[in-house]
Amino acid sequence: MAGEDAAADFERLYRANIAAVTAYFARRSADPQTVADLTADTFVEVITCFGTFDPRKGTARAWVFGIARRIYAAHCEAYSRQQARVLRLAGRRELDADQVGELVDRIDAEREGRALVSELAMLPALDRAVVELVDIAGLRTKEAASVLGLSGGAVRMRLMRARARLRKATPTVKQTGSQTRGNA
Repeated sequence: MAGEDAAADFERLYRANIAAVTAYFARRSADPQTVADLTADTFVEVITCFGTFDPRKGTARAWVFGIARRIYAAHCEAYSRQQARVLRLAGRRELDADQVGELVDRIDAEREGRALVSELAMLPALDRAVVELVDIAGLRTKEAASVLGLSGGAVRMRLMRARARLRKATPTVKQTGSQTRGNA
């Protein structure tokens, strides 16, 4: 019975976060196969570590995004070490045409988010991570604080300063309306 409960809990977690995690990777890559692989790698790690999740340390959503960030960092590190490789993984399953089409649509939908991620490059890494998690991924400041190992107050202050820097540097950057959500 406990196994069935864990499977149901994982399914709820997966369904609640699959779109947000896919969007997170779609903002970082225009390649549908890479987006699919990173999303799959994230949920393989989630299911592998599912028994270690501790709700006292933060929300499940923050935990999943922490895993997604680590998966993306590992991907970037591996890619930079092996830029000249022709095949990323031997034996990977190619996506069906409808899956590619769906991911291309998702990637197109995240074009503005990718542009914002590029503009964020001027910010220090921690400030950039705060803006990505709160304003782009939609986490609450408390959840972002849990992912980054910071206090909620530190995340709110970094978010306020980063938004001000972005507005000053690029007048076209729009506020996402996350300020009210960020206070939760």
